[in-house]
Amino acid sequence: MCPIGVAVSDKYATVDSLKKRARVYTETTKRSICSTCQNILKVGQDDPRRTIHSLKVGLSLTLVSLLYLLEPLFKGVGENVIWAVMTVVVVLEFTAGATLCKGLNRGLGTLLAGSLAFLFEFIARESGKVFSAVFIGASVFLIGAMSTYLRFFPKVKKNYDYGVVIFLLTFNLITISSYRVEDVLKIARERLYTMAIGSGVCILMSLFVFPIWSGEDLHNFSVSKIEGLAKSIEACVDEYFNEGKPGVVNDTSIEDPIYNNYKAVLDSKSTDETLALHASWEPRHSWHCNPFPWQQYVKLGAVLRHFGYTVVALHGTLQTEIQTPKSVRMLFKDPCTRLATEVSKALMELADSIRHHRQCSPEVLSDHLHQALQDLDTALKSQPRLFLGPNGPNNTANMLALMAATTRSKPEKQLSSVKTESSALSEWRAKRVSKQSVETEGRFLRPTLSKIAITSLEFSEALPFAAFAALLVEVVAKLDLVIEEVEELGRIACFKEFEIGDDVILNVDDRSKMEINLPSYIVD
Repeated sequence: MCPIGVAVSDKYATVDSLKKRARVYTETTKRSICSTCQNILKVGQDDPRRTIHSLKVGLSLTLVSLLYLLEPLFKGVGENVIWAVMTVVVVLEFTAGATLCKGLNRGLGTLLAGSLAFLFEFIARESGKVFSAVFIGASVFLIGAMSTYLRFFPKVKKNYDYGVVIFLLTFNLITISSYRVEDVLKIARERLYTMAIGSGVCILMSLFVFPIWSGEDLHNFSVSKIEGLAKSIEACVDEYFNEGKPGVVNDTSIEDPIYNNYKAVLDSKSTDETLALHASWEPRHSWHCNPFPWQQYVKLGAVLRHFGYTVVALHGTLQTEIQTPKSVRMLFKDPCTRLATEVSKALMELADSIRHHRQCSPEVLSDHLHQALQDLDTALKSQPRLFLGPNGPNNTANMLALMAATTRSKPEKQLSSVKTESSALSEWRAKRVSKQSVETEGRFLRPTLSKIAITSLEFSEALPFAAFAALLVEVVAKLDLVIEEVEELGRIACFKEFEIGDDVILNVDDRSKMEINLPSYIVD
């Protein structure tokens, strides 16, 4: 082939390569754009209130910006209108309670700081130039130290920390500026006006334009936690008695639905306290104006976390290395499944009662659960040989004798407790010389001793199930604490009392009657 042909073919090859790269780059860009759009839509679909809050923030910023854009408003407010914009950005939070907490803290801190700064500025102005500088420096030091020390008090830190920070910032700005600026009162007044306008817009927007209440979020979060625990317990028991073998450890435990259901409960402490704090700032917004028991929701969250620890232990029995054979597990499948179902029903009833603001159903929480517990107890007592063995005390004695015989094979370990100090020192030196061999020997002997002790027990196969059953009974015991807290919540929040239902009578051919009992909240 001639050189011209080679050059042309190389040129076409280069063009084809560039086209392929451009095509790959285009497809990658399209996939990236599609993925980004899907993520953006997913955020809004997961919680539509996020979109509403975003629009509220944009509308608030637009309203505040009119103070700067419109000439009459700009002349009335002044150039410090930027403080109103900053206030909206900082104060307007997702929920009304958080906005009220920040807005009132900011307003109260600014007002107190301005009043105190004006007092100090008046005292300094009546004095000489030198005394004024000394007085301002001393006041800045004193107020700064006292305000910072005040932030360490737990109640102040929890409720008014943001207000103390704003107080300290505003006081220093006004006090220090008063030494160089003549008309500091005008600047402070304009900043106070703009902050009040910004905070007012935020509060009005949070309370009256599609309000998002922290109390409702705390209420719904408590319901979802109880439902998650109910699903976890039922799923644990179902997986324990399924056809597969429990004890297979998954590396992706975070994707386990059982783990996901109780994880929200274990990590709920900070969320509960934050929502409760913000709910304490919110006004009563229900028609009945019942007090919102935010402290009781926090107590309920603490009890649910303790309940969740037992569920974690129950979930851990599915992944133990020693498992009870399937033939033994199947003997107790029905009573365990029935008990887990009743516990799950009880938790669902508690969640449903909180959701509909009514008292719990005593029938669901007492009779069936007690009967399921009695059935499990009867099933366990019907198989005593699985847990005690044919000769329980003899098995234990044989195990101890085997361990003693194994220990006697190493007399130096038994004699070490009665040796003199000199012999102990010699032994320590000898052990130090052969440290590597001793460590290697220990690594192999200790597991062997454990396996000997375990395999010498005739009832060792039932031990894992005994742990599982004990934890299942412990779940029932912890359930009583949850019921007590939910009942206390209903009493404080004035939940309506549970009614078995109204008798709905239907006439069929004017000869027979059908009675249907419906729960009161469905009838309502």
